[in-house]
Amino acid sequence: MTLREAGPIAATVYRGDSIENSHVAHVAVVDANGRLLYSFGDPSRMTLARSAAKPAQALAVLETGALESFGFDEADLALMCASHSSEARHIERTRSMLAKAQASEADMRCGGHPPLSDAVYIDWLKRDFKPGAVCSNCSGKHAGMLAGARSIGAAINGYEQPEHPLQVRVKHTVADVCDLPDDAVHWAIDGCNLPTPAFPLDRLARLFAKLAASQDQVSAANAASTVSITPRTQALARIYRAMTGYPELVGGEGRFCTELMQAFDGALVGKVGADGSYAIGVRASSQTAKLGAEGALGIAVKVEDGTVSVLYAVAAELLGLLEIGTAGQRAKLDAFRAPKRVNTMGVETGRLAFSIGLAAAR
Repeated sequence: MTLREAGPIAATVYRGDSIENSHVAHVAVVDANGRLLYSFGDPSRMTLARSAAKPAQALAVLETGALESFGFDEADLALMCASHSSEARHIERTRSMLAKAQASEADMRCGGHPPLSDAVYIDWLKRDFKPGAVCSNCSGKHAGMLAGARSIGAAINGYEQPEHPLQVRVKHTVADVCDLPDDAVHWAIDGCNLPTPAFPLDRLARLFAKLAASQDQVSAANAASTVSITPRTQALARIYRAMTGYPELVGGEGRFCTELMQAFDGALVGKVGADGSYAIGVRASSQTAKLGAEGALGIAVKVEDGTVSVLYAVAAELLGLLEIGTAGQRAKLDAFRAPKRVNTMGVETGRLAFSIGLAAAR
């Protein structure tokens, strides 16, 4: 298979006037009803969402009643959806969640790894620090899973196994919130040792459109007390508020997810998935209506070669192409959209160019 056979090139990196790398990507843009509005490449590409699926996994835990049972707050919920930088605040909150759930680091079935933050890594090296399970960028998800297992009366031992009662619930919840039958979602093992789902890219966009739409519905209900809201909608809106309310816990200092949600101040939610997936949910506005959306908007991206810097650049570029937010808000992401490419002497060596042509769905 050639590069072009894998899909269309979304971004090209130049060194001088020569092409150094070309990056194939796929994009799906849907509205609150799951209707495909725009696409680039294959919007139905079967995609391992990886950590971009964490809000759906957190939903399954939330619906066990675990947050109420163990006194988890909104910041804890945000950490359950995080791929964090292993900063002190992330590790401390993980330990707090474990204590609330009457569990320990030894119960966690994820391992330590180098942090996603260079600054944290330098600090660890200086201190000869050896990371454990609480330092995993997925530690919040694991702490939440332990609480979820306890909440349904299941053993915490083996909570990460696909056949564990909690994971059976997670699998059904993920499929259901993506509007798919259970057998349409494929499952593998993630880097953190939990099951991770694969489904069509437009279903990832659908998930994030639902997050944004649920917050829209709750806001409308608060303004008109006669409007009834389903428990599922309330739960999704709670996840939206947790992530947008504590973006520093979802990512960390200087991370794209954090910078994105801070820049848009609650108007959208975003989450990265390892090896090249990203999803954004945008609350309904005149801008989303102009794009033909009924209600909120969901955007999902898959970069075929998994290059995270290109993934962030494409995600930021899409916000501009779709005219989401203000120019000032989008400009706050320019360091990701058009990163300076310099050598060790600070000499500019190249540039990143986009070739994304969004096609309107017929």
